This record gives sequence, C-alpha cells and structure tokens, in this order.
Amino acid sequence: MRGLIERLAPEPICDGCIAEKLNLTPGQANQTARELAGGDGFERQSDICAICGASRTVTRKRVR
Repeated sequence: MRGLIERLAPEPICDGCIAEKLNLTPGQANQTARELAGGDGFERQSDICAICGASRTVTRKRVR
C-alpha cells in the first residue's frame, strides 16, 4: 500500500480505490491507511480521490 500511495504522490487515493487496486477488503485498506497517517509524510483528510473522483477520506504522501 505504501508504494501505491508514494507513486501517486502528491495525489490522494481513497480506501475503496486502495482496496480495489491491491485486492484488499475496504476494512484492511482503511486500517493500514490509518496506521500510515501521521508518520513519514503520510496524511489522511477529506478530499477528492485522484482515481475515482469521489469526495471521501483519502490518504496521500506529502512531497517537499
């Protein structure tokens, strides 16, 4: 999951799209994304997903 989010940086991706791309359950995607948030430049917030275009909670890697 980390690699997928880093490749999209700085664009955000929602849990549903993470689950679909990595063949995970939405719960697995949500839990892992929450664990990434706050550390090593990852953040979660409400925004538009770069993949599906829906307004959802998304995860992104900040770039500097």
